[in-house]
Amino acid sequence: MTVTAAAWAVTAMGLAASPATAAPTTTTAPRPGDTCTAADLGTRHPYIKTTEVSPTITHFKGWYVTEGTTGNHTVTTSTQTTISVSVGLNNNIEGSFAAETLGKAGVSVGLNVKVEYSSTSSESNSVAWNFNQPGYYGVYKGTKKVTGTYGSLNCNRVQQGDGSWALKWIEGPDGGNFTTYTTLEEGAVRCQDQVPADSIMAKAQTLLDCGSAAAKAEHPAGAVAPTAQQKRDRLVQRPAPTSGTYTEPSKATGRSARAALDCQASVYKIAVPGKPLSWGAPVLADDGVRLRPSTIFSAHLDNWRLCNVTERNGVLEASLWNWGNGGCATIAGQNPAAERAVLMTAPCAEDDLQRFYIYRDVPGSSKIGVQNKYTGSMMGHDRYADGEFIRQYSSGRQDGTGTYTLIGV
Repeated sequence: MTVTAAAWAVTAMGLAASPATAAPTTTTAPRPGDTCTAADLGTRHPYIKTTEVSPTITHFKGWYVTEGTTGNHTVTTSTQTTISVSVGLNNNIEGSFAAETLGKAGVSVGLNVKVEYSSTSSESNSVAWNFNQPGYYGVYKGTKKVTGTYGSLNCNRVQQGDGSWALKWIEGPDGGNFTTYTTLEEGAVRCQDQVPADSIMAKAQTLLDCGSAAAKAEHPAGAVAPTAQQKRDRLVQRPAPTSGTYTEPSKATGRSARAALDCQASVYKIAVPGKPLSWGAPVLADDGVRLRPSTIFSAHLDNWRLCNVTERNGVLEASLWNWGNGGCATIAGQNPAAERAVLMTAPCAEDDLQRFYIYRDVPGSSKIGVQNKYTGSMMGHDRYADGEFIRQYSSGRQDGTGTYTLIGV
């Protein structure tokens, strides 16, 4: 089978009939500077900052077809490179924020991309192909790898030119990198085939050892040894392991020493607006922060101080120190990016898992939204009930249950 540009176009048309999963369009998504409301303080939305599309060969095998061996062959390829879907810290794509990020990335480059976790390593490495003519072929699977950076839009108060205040969507202090890819294309290509530049097929063609026809004729039918370029590429993908042991430091700073906090004198409750339940720290170490009513028996477990406070572009950053148990609010470190992970308290340390961004309503209102610095997720709760856990949600609670009030006591 002669693989030509026309054949490539037909292949591409066939692939378009079964694209990778794509996110729904988000025509109503906010843009920087749009107006928001107090109910949006506990939410966030992604926006795409940069993108890059790279045709990438994931599986490859050099294959020589001699006279008398033409026809259908099933070729077992070797893994050339592996692409896994990821957004920021999260390789599992659990939350709506990650899926929305990937969907917007696909729209920005005009491609249907994976918006849930998958990896090219899970694809079959076999390619069935009908070779109608003898020759030297590169049998491949490949995709368009889409990478880039994203930021988040958060609702916060902004002072306007006339001195008044308004709630607007601003660029939040968090962001990260993403990786995804399109549906895998498979095929076979020869050195003499004319193929579109910067295509997956062209990328496969560069992996062929396109020497003289006489040299190729010395090969028996079937697999051809990897070329020098293929060997170099695989070494890049699989660097040699280093010797010695490694102990993972704190993900935020590399330190786990107990922090000396500089706490503000004011004490607060973090309460549900207009209702009696507020954040209460756990008494038991393995419990989480829950909504609790304040009583004379609360023992300050519902009292919080803001510590090591900084401010950038109107957004506060602080550690939340609990008066009742002396611990700092944190997300458990075993799988910190997990959607709906419970807010805990732990001994205070220099760790971004214990740092939070606080988004505020206009002056005169005590309503706030709270975001973990390390995970980027917003704090909220599933339902209004005594004993309900405070949890993290990648996009926040879109029904407004991630908006709280910071009440001085």
